[in-house]
Amino acid sequence: MQTSAARLYLCTDSRPQQNDFADFVDAAFAGGVDIIQLRDKNLEAAEELEVLEVLRAAAVAHGKLWAVNDRADIAAASGAPVLHVGQRDLPPGIARPFLHDGGILGLSTHSPVEAAAAAANPNVDYFCVGPLWATPTKPGRAAVGLELVQEAARLEQAHEAEGRALKPWFAIGGIDQQNIGDVIEAGASRVVVVRAITEATDPKAAAQALRAELPA
Repeated sequence: MQTSAARLYLCTDSRPQQNDFADFVDAAFAGGVDIIQLRDKNLEAAEELEVLEVLRAAAVAHGKLWAVNDRADIAAASGAPVLHVGQRDLPPGIARPFLHDGGILGLSTHSPVEAAAAAANPNVDYFCVGPLWATPTKPGRAAVGLELVQEAARLEQAHEAEGRALKPWFAIGGIDQQNIGDVIEAGASRVVVVRAITEATDPKAAAQALRAELPA
């Protein structure tokens, strides 16, 4: 799978409280999640590699993608197909050599300028725009609202008018079943979620409901 075909992207920690990581990621993939990123700042490197091995096995079983957050060294050691970095992490041009052949690099963006720069950067394969709403996973990060989704959609339309496709982009930040319709109406066709699935009683059903809202 490539990110161009992906629609639903999930970020999760290692679920130390629930102690059900393997079952959880299996259910999420079964429900229609295309990419799962492990984002857990509390893990030491060796622990993260162990959890990523569980994630890798589930992704392979479902024919889906799995991702490492921030750590290019962990991506290299684990053989991750996807590495996602932020604006203050290793620049994409420096991070890319850590990826294995065919590796996918994603970048977070928080403004129209950053989104346009990501779109033009040859080392970036996809980018995220957000956070749309305030979220506890990014404390202190100001919400940007749906306007940034609209800006990314206009950027996509401008590319299409020139006869070229914009690289895949995802809306992120506080997206759930109640507001995903607004996000799609603003112009997004791909979303990243966290609590909408991680806090669900039935992760598979939650993923299915979200995926049903997105384009095929």
